[in-house]
Amino acid sequence: MQLTINGEERAFSPPQTLVSLLGELGIDPAKVAVERNREIVPKSHYGETSLGDGDQLEIVHFIGGGAPDSSTDASDTFEVAGQRYSSRLLVGTGKYKDFEETKLAIEASGAEIVTVAVRRVNITDPNQPMLVDYVDPKKYTYLPNTAGCFTADDAVRTLRLAREAGGWNLVKLEVLGDQKTLYPNMPETLAAAEALIKDGFQVMVYCSDDPIMAKILEDMGCVAIMPLGSLIGSGLGIINPYTIRLIKEAVSVPVLVDAGVGTASDAAIAMEIGCDGVLMNTAIANAKDPIRMARAMRLAIEAGRLSYLAGRMPKKAIADPSSPLAGLI
Repeated sequence: MQLTINGEERAFSPPQTLVSLLGELGIDPAKVAVERNREIVPKSHYGETSLGDGDQLEIVHFIGGGAPDSSTDASDTFEVAGQRYSSRLLVGTGKYKDFEETKLAIEASGAEIVTVAVRRVNITDPNQPMLVDYVDPKKYTYLPNTAGCFTADDAVRTLRLAREAGGWNLVKLEVLGDQKTLYPNMPETLAAAEALIKDGFQVMVYCSDDPIMAKILEDMGCVAIMPLGSLIGSGLGIINPYTIRLIKEAVSVPVLVDAGVGTASDAAIAMEIGCDGVLMNTAIANAKDPIRMARAMRLAIEAGRLSYLAGRMPKKAIADPSSPLAGLI
């Protein structure tokens, strides 16, 4: 019996059920999701799903794409999809040298939400470590994303598999326009968001820094708006603070800067203009010392938020002395 698994054609002895095949491959059924001939197979049906000659299977898992710190002001939380979070820093799990470094960086960041990508399982070496072995989904909110998707159809298919693999309805949607800029393709993003919301997903959406589009996405039912600060992975910082501030004024759901942060001051700026949080990956993972940078980002988020709540002094065109002039000698 010939089966195509994750794009690779392989021969197996019949008869085979899905659960027996996973056992033969050495894959833990609890850690993966399976699509058979482009139809997702519920985990509860693995034992009764018979495989036939020519079947095409996709077997996927989560890959790298903290508990709240007690020093955080417990009264200053933000809410997304009905869940409250103390940390306003969300982190990605990709680009680290290994899962151990990923784990330590997340712990240092104090993040409670981590984004994860959905990728094919390595069926030639199924015993390779998986992200869930290091970053406990019972401790952190896993936020499956559609990194690498360029069409609405691919994004929807990916997130349906993610839900089967982990049971999460809260997801991050991104549909990219091209390889050079990784800028969001907004027509495809709108189509994917509409399909996902109808399917019961709670969608946090990566989008352009357009206040009109942000309002459309909110009206569709997206639970968080995530405009880019600058190009993904660029480290250029927040190059569009005025339009992001307009987005914050236009919508009532959380607004989180997504992409472009390079250093701690960028994170502080995002918070000082009123954003509810910041999502970053490369700024931490590609730092010379990711663990130390993760801690710096946590402190920057807290400082920026405190600065926003305190209310900055007004800008003036002329000097204003700090010391009183009365009583000068």
